[in-house]
Amino acid sequence: MLCYLFEYLQKLNVPGAGVFSYISFRSAAAVITSLIISMMIGKRVILYLKRKQVGEVVRDLGLEGQYQKTGTPTMGGLTIIASIIVPVLLFNRLDNVYVLLMILTTLWLGAIGFLDDYIKIFKKNKSGLTGRFKIIGQVLLGIIVALTLYFCDDVVIRESISVKDLTASQQLEYTNSHPGEKITTQEVVMERKSTKTTIPFVKNNEFDYAWLVGFIDKEHRQPWAWLVYIGMVIFVITAVSNGANITDGLDGLATGTSAITGMVLGVFAYVSSNVILADYLNIMYVPHTQELVVFASAFIGATIGFLWYNSYPAQVFMGDTGSLTLGGIIAVFAVIIRKELLIPVFCAIFLVENLSVMLQVSWFKYTKKRYGEGRRLFLMAPLHHHYQKKGHPEPKIVTRFWIVAILLAVISIVTLKIR
Repeated sequence: MLCYLFEYLQKLNVPGAGVFSYISFRSAAAVITSLIISMMIGKRVILYLKRKQVGEVVRDLGLEGQYQKTGTPTMGGLTIIASIIVPVLLFNRLDNVYVLLMILTTLWLGAIGFLDDYIKIFKKNKSGLTGRFKIIGQVLLGIIVALTLYFCDDVVIRESISVKDLTASQQLEYTNSHPGEKITTQEVVMERKSTKTTIPFVKNNEFDYAWLVGFIDKEHRQPWAWLVYIGMVIFVITAVSNGANITDGLDGLATGTSAITGMVLGVFAYVSSNVILADYLNIMYVPHTQELVVFASAFIGATIGFLWYNSYPAQVFMGDTGSLTLGGIIAVFAVIIRKELLIPVFCAIFLVENLSVMLQVSWFKYTKKRYGEGRRLFLMAPLHHHYQKKGHPEPKIVTRFWIVAILLAVISIVTLKIR
């Protein structure tokens, strides 16, 4: 909202008003504001939750020190949500479709997580919100995001297309956008809707979902490609948000990992939205995504600020209110900047935690059916509990997971040039 105020002041030639036109300034302001908000209100939220006896109910997992966490305030994810939303409303342009999608994602998944925590704590139902309702909420969000990206005219990418590969409709589109200009070159540069995305470690660094429906003729292929794309968006949102939820089992693990991932996404958004850098790095240029750099900054500030109280020994837990929200934000952000196929790299922590549970359950069922007795691949799933069972201290496990996350972040950024 402040953007519009300073634009008005700039028109009045007020000195210094033009500083708000810079993404770098607004991003710095967003990260500082979110950090201050999360740290200032964090203590008050903890005291409030303690008064309301909104404490963690610990299940008996046979882990050392687990009962010390009994009664620790949960639902602290409300602090993260507030610390993201306030700076975004202040420093982002709210006429940007990508920013609106990120706000929707934050509030939508925050509401689902809050409802789950509310049922667990106030209704004394340890199961919380039924799993199928969580999935339905995530699927609905995926459909909304995908359809918005499909129908909104502002959602385009800039790409060079060989003239011989242009369909009749694309030739007409180019002619209408360049009146009086004939196609005389071998390639034309267009800003258009596309189902292309980024894929790491391959030539040209691009993958088109239309290739998956290559058996359909070119003129009718695109709608089917978008159908595949919608399915991918739903899968990514569901997988990453649940992965973050599973990872949130040790003090500071999900929070710190999310902060590192947020930094990677901020870098990707910046280079993808800058035509000069995108051309230099030979990566996909996605117009209008520069505002997401400000959102990423607010996200980073909020997670680091919350980590002040969530690091070992945690004074507050984020609950599903926070973990589902963090995972959903990362997923939708990656989809918007066309980096969802890079998620297995920069979100490998969430992925491995998810897979450890799936493998544990599948192997247990298989061995029970075959041998009459269930066997385990890990001492306990998710993976972080496996290391706890092996006797590693909780802070050491979390720190080492962070180190791996930083390594994965560096590898992800390197993929911009290594093909």
